[in-house]
Amino acid sequence: MRVEIVSVGDELLSGAIVNGNAAWLGETLTGAGFEVTRVAVVGDATTDIVAVVSAALWQADAVVLTGGLGPTSDDRTREALATCAGVPLVRDEVAERRVRAFYAEPGRPRMRDESLRMADAPQGAALLPNPAGSAPGLLVEIEGRPVYALPGVPAEMRAITAESVLPDLARRAGRPAAIVTRTLRTAVAYESGVAERLRPFEAGLPAGLTMAYLAAPGQVRVRLTAHGSDRTAALAELETAEAGVRGLLGDAVYGTDDDSLDRVVHRLLAERGATIAAAESLTGGMIGAALTAMPGSSATFRGGVIAYATELKARELGVPEELLAAQGAVHPDVAAAMARGVATRLGADYGVAVTGVAGPEPQDGRPVGTVHVAVSDVSDCGRDAGNTIVHSPLLAGSRADIRELTVVHALDLARRYLLGLGPFTDWEERA
Repeated sequence: MRVEIVSVGDELLSGAIVNGNAAWLGETLTGAGFEVTRVAVVGDATTDIVAVVSAALWQADAVVLTGGLGPTSDDRTREALATCAGVPLVRDEVAERRVRAFYAEPGRPRMRDESLRMADAPQGAALLPNPAGSAPGLLVEIEGRPVYALPGVPAEMRAITAESVLPDLARRAGRPAAIVTRTLRTAVAYESGVAERLRPFEAGLPAGLTMAYLAAPGQVRVRLTAHGSDRTAALAELETAEAGVRGLLGDAVYGTDDDSLDRVVHRLLAERGATIAAAESLTGGMIGAALTAMPGSSATFRGGVIAYATELKARELGVPEELLAAQGAVHPDVAAAMARGVATRLGADYGVAVTGVAGPEPQDGRPVGTVHVAVSDVSDCGRDAGNTIVHSPLLAGSRADIRELTVVHALDLARRYLLGLGPFTDWEERA
């Protein structure tokens, strides 16, 4: 089944907002087994929306449209769809009650007359419930093809897609009753290495099972999608595939679905009743920011020290001055001393530290991309109390890339240490 995505909004054309909705929809629809043929972006003019939707209906079996369903005067998607369908725009009583009830909830702003525009719909349209907001989605049949209109607010768009759009598309496509997905998350390994590792497995995938690779800085997600006659059958197929992928990727897999590295590190620390502190040089607080992103992180994260200047590494973290004088600030032993120092001084069980050269120029004779990451255990009851490990990757990219990749390496090294694993090495090096 061919599906076209249409994103509405002047702010998308101007670049003021990145079109994340289209990226998410493309990933989600493709993962569910539909063929996304094109993504179109159009401004808020009614005539332009009509033209783009009409063109999409000539080429696709279904259209998923986001944006332009709000209460303001520049939200014109409803009018455009009514024009495409050749029907008037009418006030839906059920939608009006839902809008009024939404604004009547405690803490909501006062409802204005303009808010009731969200209850207008092309005559004959089906309302798609919005569990995350006030504006319902719409399903309009035009020339025998479905057009799904969704709010531009990402949380609302995603909720309606999951609860209404995907099941309806699957029914129309005659797909199996159940579609289930699972995403395995890896850190530090390169996308090409992951793909090469999984190539024989991917070549033997059974019908009804698909696999996709989704890369981000320092991380690769492997998404598995299974189709079955029912949810039990689909889940069984998915679990078999997951076991196969895990067997090939091993400890490079750090989590599934919505897991993140920081959450995994916090979970491992919480299981031990332990805490961690961070000492940062080139990342300038990015590791601390990552380790405080999760609600409740104060239970396992003690704090951090940003020792950017070399003398601060000695004064605040206890790095020996003779070491700094002999080796400079970018050295494995300096990273190790920073990790021990921050854990000791902030009263944490573990310390994680980074030092390196993010660029744009070399430092102390070290090339751009030289990074040293250390994790130290100074607890009395840790599995290797007083032990410290250091990993020294050579990273590539811009200054921003190197800093972001360093955070991934630091969190993954902490994860691996807590699991009793050594630093990650490329699979070719292990062979």
